[in-house]
Amino acid sequence: MAAPTLDTAGPSTAVPPAYLDATRDNASLRAFLHGLPGVDQVGAEARVATLATRSIKTTAKAWAIDTAIGLIDLTTLEGSDTPGKVASLCAKARRPDPSDPSCPPTAAVCVYGDLVPYAVEALEGSGVHIAAVATAFPSGRASREVKIADVQDAVRAGADEIDMVIDRGAFLSGRYSAVFDEIVAVKHACGSAHLKVILETGELATYDNVRRASWLAMLAGGDFIKTSTGKMSPAATLPVTMVMLEAVRDFAEATGRRIGVKPAGGIRTSKDAIKHLVLINETTGPEWLHPDLFRIGASSLLNDLLLQRHKLRTGHYSGPDYVTVD
Repeated sequence: MAAPTLDTAGPSTAVPPAYLDATRDNASLRAFLHGLPGVDQVGAEARVATLATRSIKTTAKAWAIDTAIGLIDLTTLEGSDTPGKVASLCAKARRPDPSDPSCPPTAAVCVYGDLVPYAVEALEGSGVHIAAVATAFPSGRASREVKIADVQDAVRAGADEIDMVIDRGAFLSGRYSAVFDEIVAVKHACGSAHLKVILETGELATYDNVRRASWLAMLAGGDFIKTSTGKMSPAATLPVTMVMLEAVRDFAEATGRRIGVKPAGGIRTSKDAIKHLVLINETTGPEWLHPDLFRIGASSLLNDLLLQRHKLRTGHYSGPDYVTVD
């Protein structure tokens, strides 16, 4: 997926003039974002409830499980993380099921910036991406200089994806240009690394705010929009993910640029993952069922997918010791 060329002077030229006009100052951004169509909360939740009843069986289920594995950002973001834990996680990302070489690797591992060098060493030559959380994750409460330094350190260490958090206080108080400018600056600091912009939707309160924050992040040059840090509840919900998918669909239709979506937090079972795949297929279309355009941020999900995968292959469930405890 081609990333736009951005610098701190302004937005990407990939965005047509009508959208450039919306990014010149806070008043223009406010007018544009508040002019977006409102989200029908009842309708959105009813549609998600209907899609969640779709049944996926046999061959289609096997395909869905392998697809979901290949979309995972296998994540550890604990204060107790160690180089050894990261190395173990990376080994699992490379070969999720050591007994079955046909099992696909995960899309990426996601760690704190100071642990990126250990991930780089463990994943060399694997094709698995390395994502680092940055910009004072998870609160986002730091000066812009500190946030930019955080990003630059992670990129220098070898991260090829950066997961940043927006300043939710600025967004909720209507200082849209401050959020926009910070995303532009972070994208510039990323260099060739892809930027995932975490909205922390659980703090945004309304679906309308989720839609506005999604458009704001895309206008500013984010390569992905991500639901959550995973550090608060609610995290990723199906209705929120649908609102974000609708936003990237509409943005692609308006600009020709495709943006990825990453729900993170609370997606723990194969059923949860498959519901998201159905949602993508019905909202943005199957072209988004690719790690360049969709990721699932998760830690325990992979284990359940592996157990379900083994059940399809053998006809019986394995014991809990079939998968590693992360």
